[in-house]
Amino acid sequence: MASSDSSNKTVATDADVEAFVTGVEDGTRRADLRTVLGLMHQVTGEPPVMWGSSIVGFGSRHYRYATGREGDMPVLAAAARKTALTIYLWNGFEDYADLLDRLGPHSTGKGCLYLKRVADVDEEVLTVLLGRCWQDGTQDISEAPAPA
Repeated sequence: MASSDSSNKTVATDADVEAFVTGVEDGTRRADLRTVLGLMHQVTGEPPVMWGSSIVGFGSRHYRYATGREGDMPVLAAAARKTALTIYLWNGFEDYADLLDRLGPHSTGKGCLYLKRVADVDEEVLTVLLGRCWQDGTQDISEAPAPA
C-alpha cells in the first residue's frame, strides 16, 4: 500500500490501526483519538489506514507541487501527539473560519488543528468541519491543487 514516491516520509502502510490506538499511552489522548477517528469514519465511510508510524488517515488524494514533487496523502487524518490531538486537514482552514469560530478551544498550524481535549470542543461543529473538509477533498480530485 506504500506510495510509489519513496521520498515522502509519510505513506500509507498496512500497520494495524487498532494496535496503534491501543498503544497510545495517555488515556485521555487515546480516548480523544478514538472519538475523532469515529467521527472521521462517520463522515467518510472509509476504513482508517496508518500513514507512517503515528498518523491515522481516511481516504487518499494525490498532489503535485509546482516544483514537481508529488505524492499521496490522506484527505482527513489524526495523530495523538504529546501536547495535543492533531487533526490534519489537507487544504488548511481558510474556507472553515465560520466553523472554527464556533468550535471551542483550539489552535492551528499549517494544515493542522490542535485540540487539547475533545471534550472541550463542540463535537457537532467538529463533525461538520470534518465533513466539509472531506467533501472538499474528494470533489474533482483530478484538478485539485497541492495541499496547503
